[in-house]
Amino acid sequence: MSTLQTLVPPVGYIPDFLTPAVPEGGLSGALEEVRATPPDRLRRDLARLRTTTPLPSWATGLGRPGGRGLRSLTKVLEVSSRALLEPRWDHIRQAVSEEVDTRSRVLLDGGVLALLESLHPFAQWRPPVLEVDYPAHRDLHLEGRGLLLIPSYFCWRRPTALADPALGPVLVFPVTARPLDVSPEKGNRLDRLLGRTRASVLVEVARGRPRSTSEVATSVGIAPASASYQLTVLRDGGLVTSRREGQHVRHAATQLGHRLLEGDRARLH
Repeated sequence: MSTLQTLVPPVGYIPDFLTPAVPEGGLSGALEEVRATPPDRLRRDLARLRTTTPLPSWATGLGRPGGRGLRSLTKVLEVSSRALLEPRWDHIRQAVSEEVDTRSRVLLDGGVLALLESLHPFAQWRPPVLEVDYPAHRDLHLEGRGLLLIPSYFCWRRPTALADPALGPVLVFPVTARPLDVSPEKGNRLDRLLGRTRASVLVEVARGRPRSTSEVATSVGIAPASASYQLTVLRDGGLVTSRREGQHVRHAATQLGHRLLEGDRARLH
């Protein structure tokens, strides 16, 4: 963990070579890309990181000819992935897959304009510019290149992008819904703030895919009319978003709703 914490600080720049574009091949393909990072790119990325994060000697020598630094680093990445991510990988894949499905439906129904507008609140489409809530001020000119949108389970609150403008334009944004393990406890803060029924409705629409009103009512154990009322109150408060799909209206928690849930540790594992 100390190796990863050195190269992946909690805030600020993360070296671009650690997030390679691998369309297929999974973890092994990504690790091979990291292991094959060209020395000049490695030096540029580490020099950028050094401006904000002190680096030990082993880090500055990663690209040294004949050294084993990159091989050791990829082994660390592999072990950490197996230990930290693999046990929850099904949940992570489900959340990302549902986000891709949701954005794809928006694109099919309303085109590119609707897709860009759906990135609110962390991005605002002001033609011809997409303004992103990004921690640093920078301009990225596509110059005819496409913009790859990547939903991420691990990108919280704000989107992120590659720092090197010469690399393919990418916008990584938080998935809307994260699978939540609910552990109801009497008197928790969310119940006191919203009321037990409304809090249960919010938790339900934050679990995985968007839910219809009847699905929410069944899961929470309330009448459909009551579920509809609670969802309306949550939507008016900016905690839930609703979208019509055929004969049904489906509801999902907004980023604000997820932030509220993240603050209630009694409901999260």
